[in-house]
Amino acid sequence: MGILANYIDKRIAAYQRELIETHYAEVETMYKQIRGWRHDYKSHIQAMKVYAAAGNLPAIRDYLDLLDTDLSTVDTAVKTGNAMADAILNSKLSLCKAREIPVQVDAHIPVKLTMSELDLCCILGNLFDNAMEASLPLPKEQRLIRVYMDMKGTQLYISFTNFTAAKKQEKVGRIFRTTKGEGHGFGLSRIDAIVDRLDGYLSRNSEDGAFTTEILIPQV
Repeated sequence: MGILANYIDKRIAAYQRELIETHYAEVETMYKQIRGWRHDYKSHIQAMKVYAAAGNLPAIRDYLDLLDTDLSTVDTAVKTGNAMADAILNSKLSLCKAREIPVQVDAHIPVKLTMSELDLCCILGNLFDNAMEASLPLPKEQRLIRVYMDMKGTQLYISFTNFTAAKKQEKVGRIFRTTKGEGHGFGLSRIDAIVDRLDGYLSRNSEDGAFTTEILIPQV
């Protein structure tokens, strides 16, 4: 049993490393686009000054419309102050939008975290994936995921709440019983292991129609 558990843990760790590499590539591409836009900023200003000198207001309006469209392609929906958190949250927000799941995010990370980016990726990725899976069976007008992140003193606070079609779930130890089949609990166990290793605090609460996970992780 110990050998099997070790194999499963290694398999999950490899999968999470692959995820973090993907997110890094996404955020690096995003930042390259932003740097490129900033580099062209002076040229855009000069072009509009030429139109302004000629009194060509329609040309200025058209140019501003083009710039607005161009900027929207590189602007991120969420800016937490942490590059890895931005990459994960914005990637998951894109998935939620495609699946018609509204998401409310209030996330701020004003300090450099001491926890590894791999651990952050594992926690946020699994929390978001679980929330999305629970939301999909609901009618579109009932779907909603709420994400809150901030520093509480020297601890990083993470809260995920999602509406669910399931009634109040039965808790077995620290994990709520799932009907999604064997293997679904791996992500939850991974979160638990990370929080325990970092001497953090984790709470899960299931009520009819809603599921909330709260995490506190020391950053000293």
